[in-house]
Amino acid sequence: MAEYHVPVMLQECIEGLAIKPNGIYIDVTFGGGGHSIEMLKHISEEGRLLSFDQDDDAKANASKIDNRSFTFVHANFRHLRRYLKLYGVNKVDGILADLGISSHQIDEVSRGFSIRGDAALDMRMDRGGELTAAMIVNTYSEKELHRILGIYGEVKNAKTLAGAIVSQRFAEPFSTTFDLIDLLEKYAPRGRQNKYYAQVFQALRIEVNDEMGALEDFLTQSAEMLKPDGRLVVMSYHSLEDRMVKNFINKGKIFGDVEKDFFGNEIKPLRAVNRKLVQPNQQELKANSRSRSAKLRVAERI
Repeated sequence: MAEYHVPVMLQECIEGLAIKPNGIYIDVTFGGGGHSIEMLKHISEEGRLLSFDQDDDAKANASKIDNRSFTFVHANFRHLRRYLKLYGVNKVDGILADLGISSHQIDEVSRGFSIRGDAALDMRMDRGGELTAAMIVNTYSEKELHRILGIYGEVKNAKTLAGAIVSQRFAEPFSTTFDLIDLLEKYAPRGRQNKYYAQVFQALRIEVNDEMGALEDFLTQSAEMLKPDGRLVVMSYHSLEDRMVKNFINKGKIFGDVEKDFFGNEIKPLRAVNRKLVQPNQQELKANSRSRSAKLRVAERI
């Protein structure tokens, strides 16, 4: 499983969860199972770990774990509350979310996430989903493309690129990753081509999988499902995700200011445990370059 995905800030995540051996814990992004396997080392037979993932490859990885405390849930974490109730769980002691795409998904060229190989423009984490990256670039309006490229990819020339995509598809629709990269080459800053391609691919991946909508649903439900003093540990990899997590922890909502009651007390379900953002140390950065953008936040249920 380590070959599938190297878990980022593993010990920091475990410390953030402050695991009670007989508690109930949730890993909402199982992936290669690295975090879940480490969590199980701290959970007794009286405790419980439920791990979520919508990816079929993650399900195959989970089947290798033989532990009576472990349950795999083949679902998107945006359905957290529904599935926990299905499994007879009302409240939990801790929830972990690693929001990054797994190394396996990037490296498996056929999934369409990678800029390094030619494959169908897919990018679905749940391969049963209908929307693909090809559908986005071939059918979205110029205005819609401008929005997702600018917001989700932080592409500086998003408006220009959106227009170029619309013009190009009239001549020939995009079907593979290299079809798109051939166009991107004309608009990428010199010397920063790969970063530019990655930003565009990130924007498409987020839209295909409705990652921002899923994250908002998850954060709201996580606060509802945590016991008092229960821990929420979230690791994000780009500024938009981190901003959403930070706002929810500090304000109790994704957008807008914190609400207050009649007496002026703030109404929010969580309080930050680590005031200072946790990031990978130099040793981890050298061993795993893909950890460089990781940001870890820990909160506690009030």
